[in-house]
Amino acid sequence: MKKITVALAGNPNSGKTSIFNMLTGARQHVGNYPGVTVEKKEGLCKHGDYEITFVDLPGTYSLSAYSIEELVARNFVIDQRPDVVVDVIDSSNIERNLYLATQLIEMNVPLVLAFNMSDIAEQRGLSFDIDQLSRLLKAPIVHTVGNKAKGKDELLEAVREIVERHRERHPHIVHYGDEIEEEIAKVGLLIAEKEPKLAVKYGKRWLALKLIETDSDIAERVESRDVLDAAEASTEHLRSIFSDEPEIVIADRRYGFISGACQETIKSTVESRHSASDMIDAVVTNRILGLPIFLLLMYLVFFLTFKIGQYPMGWLEWFFEWAGAAIAGLWPVGSESAIKSLLVDGVIGGVGGVIVFLPNILLLFAAIALLEDSGYMARAAFIMDRIMHKIGLHGKSFIPMLIGFGCSIPAIMGTRILENKRNRFTTIMVIPLMSCGARLTIYMLIIPAFFADKVLLRTGIFTIRTQALMLWMIYLIGIVLAVVCAKVLRLTLFKGETTPFVMELPPYRMPTGKSICIHMWHRGWMYLRKAGTIILGIAIILWVAMSYPKPPAESLRGLNAEQRQQAALKYSVVGRVGSAMEPAIKPLGFDWKIGTALVGAMAAKEVFVSQLGIVYAVGDVEKGAHSLRRQLQDNYSALTGFCIMLFCLISAPCVATIVMTKQETNSWAWAAFQFLALTAMAYVITLAVFQIGSLITG
Repeated sequence: MKKITVALAGNPNSGKTSIFNMLTGARQHVGNYPGVTVEKKEGLCKHGDYEITFVDLPGTYSLSAYSIEELVARNFVIDQRPDVVVDVIDSSNIERNLYLATQLIEMNVPLVLAFNMSDIAEQRGLSFDIDQLSRLLKAPIVHTVGNKAKGKDELLEAVREIVERHRERHPHIVHYGDEIEEEIAKVGLLIAEKEPKLAVKYGKRWLALKLIETDSDIAERVESRDVLDAAEASTEHLRSIFSDEPEIVIADRRYGFISGACQETIKSTVESRHSASDMIDAVVTNRILGLPIFLLLMYLVFFLTFKIGQYPMGWLEWFFEWAGAAIAGLWPVGSESAIKSLLVDGVIGGVGGVIVFLPNILLLFAAIALLEDSGYMARAAFIMDRIMHKIGLHGKSFIPMLIGFGCSIPAIMGTRILENKRNRFTTIMVIPLMSCGARLTIYMLIIPAFFADKVLLRTGIFTIRTQALMLWMIYLIGIVLAVVCAKVLRLTLFKGETTPFVMELPPYRMPTGKSICIHMWHRGWMYLRKAGTIILGIAIILWVAMSYPKPPAESLRGLNAEQRQQAALKYSVVGRVGSAMEPAIKPLGFDWKIGTALVGAMAAKEVFVSQLGIVYAVGDVEKGAHSLRRQLQDNYSALTGFCIMLFCLISAPCVATIVMTKQETNSWAWAAFQFLALTAMAYVITLAVFQIGSLITG
């Protein structure tokens, strides 16, 4: 079977991810490009006698050298030399999207144009003369609808034909005017003479064009001083002619070519009118209604997470209770076997206590994927833009913060979309205040334990219940704190002007079940993999630390079973650490058991639940998640339960997040600042809430 590599390029919101999912399904791998934190997605697809590796390039509007995403996409195309590049184009926004296509054509790469969202283009009354447009662009064009899996076979066949045809390099399609063309030719001749290897690899015309556009990345690859001087002279000459930067004039000529090509080949069959997206946006992005609608949608997400998730979660709880009892039954009653305790208390009590919340995690991720794929998440950032501007940021910063609801690590990586360093660092510092999926396991343990699921308000449209409201409130507290902290940071450490930007609102689309399932499963699998590796390892270490050393036998004489268990725990490594911490955390309403769980949560937030499961399971194999909640009710108040959630929300993020902060800021000092500042803030706020709450409740 022949193996080929195909790169998927395209503008943000062009439906590139839908095309990637359509072509590769679940056969995907996610990593990073070497040396940078830009996400690299690869997937496999078989077509005929070809095994095709699809590489999903970062979404970009051009292939200039202004952002890391543009550089990554361009360098992959020119250095890795994929067999074919598929440029995914939003055919309902054709002129904007064809700009990237013209740059790919100028790079002389084997190219296929996927005119995606052709159903939306048709709804808007656009009719394409595909044959004529394909001749003008010198590339095959295929109509696709990625979220409905239409055009898959045609696209794969076009890729196969390009590979088998071994197309020769096509001539350039954009004529930049006599003055610019003359300078391109002059610099190109010098490149062929002084830099023959680069001329063969990249093409002398493309290199000359990039140098005249003052592309710093390409200039670094040129060793000849003569070539660089000639390019600088050409740039200065063109600047004097046009009274503008040559790169701006070149961009205008590209758009001019695109406009002319579209006028020749695209017709509008209906009068222009407001699209359905425009009519929906008039409501959901309304200055008054936008924010309440956003908050209501988030409440519905949490309501469904509780309501639907309680059933599969109950099945998993029953399974782990049964598994624990079955394994314990392999030993005689009263046996104190270390292996039995390790399997039942360490593995099942620790890892099982985390896995039971998988249904809630999957439901939350499915809901977020639904909002993302429908196009609403971009509106959420737009709605928040007015608030973000008041704190010195803009709506674009809210996008990685929204990603933080899933996991802080990709959210911090997502700050790469922010060009301004002050905005980027501010956003990185506050992202951990977004409640990630790992914290959800803590909330799902605490909320049902202390807050009965009562109806607070019932209307003809919806019902507000206690548990969903508590979850909504803890998420909202995180958002509010992030906004306040960002304002403080922008007034102190990161002073400066807020840079303006334009946010593109993609048209609303009906998400497909396949797309939602892929997103949900990828994130859920990451959670499961963490439970089966990191959390399993930590759970075993914590079990050992809670089981050893054993107290002297004489110290246990005269104690009942529960007293012996507590004495053994206090004598263990974990008990001693917790006892040392207790004076500091007691004013927060926490005891040594909660303290040790908080220490474990620094490795991964889910470990908090795992550790409590082990603490309350050691010595009693009959205990499951329901019993853990009952023990929490017996030992702590609802106020303490709320303070646990509050502290876990605000306090230092997991170790992996701290490492990612260091990587993105290139400084351990900023990572340490994030760790210490969030922990200190968590302590002060939780202390205030518990003490004031204690005064009120007595």
